[in-house]
Amino acid sequence: MTSRALTAPPFFSQNSEGIFVGNDPARGPWSAHHCHAGPVTGLAARAAELEIGAEKMLCRLTLDVLRPVPLAGVRVEARTTRHTRTLATTQITIHDFEGGLCAQGTSMHLVRKDLGEVPTAPVTPLNRAEAEPGPFSIGAGLHDKPYFGQFLDVAYPPGFGLNPGPKTIWMRTPKLLEGEEQSPIQSLCALADCGNGISWNARPKEMGFMNTDLTIHIHREPTSDWLASDSISHWHGTGIGMSQSVLQDEEGPIATALQTLVLHPPKS
Repeated sequence: MTSRALTAPPFFSQNSEGIFVGNDPARGPWSAHHCHAGPVTGLAARAAELEIGAEKMLCRLTLDVLRPVPLAGVRVEARTTRHTRTLATTQITIHDFEGGLCAQGTSMHLVRKDLGEVPTAPVTPLNRAEAEPGPFSIGAGLHDKPYFGQFLDVAYPPGFGLNPGPKTIWMRTPKLLEGEEQSPIQSLCALADCGNGISWNARPKEMGFMNTDLTIHIHREPTSDWLASDSISHWHGTGIGMSQSVLQDEEGPIATALQTLVLHPPKS
């Protein structure tokens, strides 16, 4: 079976002016002109990792999405706010062509050490070998342009169903940037932003569930290109919700992801 992710264009191309232009896989499901926030988070991680360097591992990334991110192009910058022998932090900004601030965030990086084997909690990894191919959980988009969900390799544990509620999904995504190998953590970002689209409690035509932010806490870099998300969403009558995801590679858990959600019933 041909891989959709491995044969797809990368999420972004970068022009001579340093602007990141979105390709079809970066397009979100709700608007033909705006990006899915997952690939955008990958650009934020890339900027932070380049700013700090490989000696320290990106362990936390928080991104606040302030306005839709245009597919036509954005500038991404990271600035060091603290750098010691053990810890470093950055402030990240994402602007559109006109200088409008679309997203802002922070990152934390910790120095890499070689401690050998250390005690840790025993965890049974998910078994990707038994996973069954299926469609992306959120279904069709609201426009007729190619978009994010059509360029993924997706699989589910045996006996899966696309009903409302918590779900576990395996996913392989396109590369982040044309002409460049992505880092392991950059490869994690697109999946991390999908928790609300994996674990919805009602279908999009019945209730909107847009995330306004994403925080990823990473305790180990992934070692496989197939990654899994075990996700649950909590919705409340206040119009506020939260998505929680445990992210895994084929060896076991690597990170957690949290999204704050805005719930909005469809207009009558």
